[in-house]
Amino acid sequence: MSGMMKIVVDRTIPYLKGVVEAFAEVRYLSAAEFTAQNVREADVLIVRSVEKCTAELLENSRVKLIATATIGFDHIDTAYCEAAGIAWRNAPGSNAASVAQYVAATLVATSLLRREPLKGKTVGIVGVGHVGRQVERVCAALGLRILRNDPPRAEAEGEDGFVSLDVIAEEADIISFHTPLVTKGKHATYHLAGGDFFRRLKKMPWLINTARGAVHDTAALLDAKKRGWAGELILDCWENEPEVNRELLGLATIATPHIAGFSADGKANASRMCLENIGDFFHINIEKAGKITPLPPREPVVDMKRFKEYRVEQAILSAFNPAAVDRAFRENPSAFERFRAHYDYPREYPAYTVIHATEEEAALLARLGFRIGL
Repeated sequence: MSGMMKIVVDRTIPYLKGVVEAFAEVRYLSAAEFTAQNVREADVLIVRSVEKCTAELLENSRVKLIATATIGFDHIDTAYCEAAGIAWRNAPGSNAASVAQYVAATLVATSLLRREPLKGKTVGIVGVGHVGRQVERVCAALGLRILRNDPPRAEAEGEDGFVSLDVIAEEADIISFHTPLVTKGKHATYHLAGGDFFRRLKKMPWLINTARGAVHDTAALLDAKKRGWAGELILDCWENEPEVNRELLGLATIATPHIAGFSADGKANASRMCLENIGDFFHINIEKAGKITPLPPREPVVDMKRFKEYRVEQAILSAFNPAAVDRAFRENPSAFERFRAHYDYPREYPAYTVIHATEEEAALLARLGFRIGL
């Protein structure tokens, strides 16, 4: 490539300013500013899921690579890109631990609300890829029995260790969705959680969606909740977001604006992976990519002596507690994108050191990822 590379970046993606400038001419734009005119001269786009990378945006541009700081890529018209000779790269697994931390925190918060222990409950994990594996890890640490559903993996690896959606509908106390959004084909996930699935539920399970909003059918989910087929609703993803169905919002136990994967660690991982993908594609060494690290948490030490009861649960919530964002989101759901753009990214468990824990507490918290001090 002759001359300096030109890169257009979504300005809300953190940790890139001062790094990309070392090897490229950079322009930082808001999502609304991602127009055909503004990206026409770019060699690379670094985007989030709100930037729709379609023919309308890309036609007649010089874009050679789209690097998305997300694990999902349904915002990229991959068929068009392939036909136009535009490469794209996502960031698989970058926010997996963040989503798992969100699931752990929301489960703990819901169990405290209901005064029901989590240990011994059965969780059905639908989609056991990068994220689902991490969710499985934290659920096992919390003492949950695990049911795994992942037809593509079962097809590739064999049925052992996997169950059908029918088994999950019949046996699960909690069902958590971690699939990509696939609109057609053998393993389509669009409205996977729909009327047929909800009618098969036997135990009024808690339902968690941190995948994509259209993995659940909003009308069917509302009906299932009203009929008593579905129990507590923990929703981070919404069909037609940033528009949010207000009735469903009112029925949810915990509601957040698609921020489950928004830890500081996950964001740093995604930004780092974007730079690594650019380096690999253009065969250049981006030295600063490996130095992207988030700031330490404001209170990095979790002293178990602070908690008189539910000590493990309180330790988990000290790293991330969904209550504040849930409350703010309910008060102003129309500010969906503003919440996401200005979210205070929490740190993940390994950034915290637990002290004064009992042996049993320390063992459980270490399995979640906390560091254990004296």
